[in-house]
Amino acid sequence: MTWLKPLGAFLAFLFLAVPLTAFVTAEQPTDPYAEQPLQNPVQENQAQDLMHTLRCLVCQGQSIADSNAAMAADMRAIVRHDIEKGWSPEEVRRWFIDRYGDWVSYKPTWSKRSWPLWILPLVVLSAGLFFIIRLFRKEDKE
Repeated sequence: MTWLKPLGAFLAFLFLAVPLTAFVTAEQPTDPYAEQPLQNPVQENQAQDLMHTLRCLVCQGQSIADSNAAMAADMRAIVRHDIEKGWSPEEVRRWFIDRYGDWVSYKPTWSKRSWPLWILPLVVLSAGLFFIIRLFRKEDKE
């Protein structure tokens, strides 16, 4: 009979907590700029180009232009608001990188932390060419 108390507490938790999750996961209203294009076509083109180069933080494999996630909608709204304020696309990208890190941008930048990613492919390619040349030279001597 002592096992009935924990079972009762668990069932009470289920009956109270599960319905409350519907409020947490309900669709939140989004900023109209998330889907509504800017009035100025030049600014909208800049915003669209930038949105295709920023990674959705939820989907991770999609740009914010292609994602349906609420976070991507918020990011699209921020891009449009900032472009409309007169920020350049590079200033907006820099803001996102400062806030979320280099990972948010599909266009990597040169930095103290990323230099191995730029240099390592050249080192591996050079080493591969060196070994291939040595292999052919050994075969010519034999």
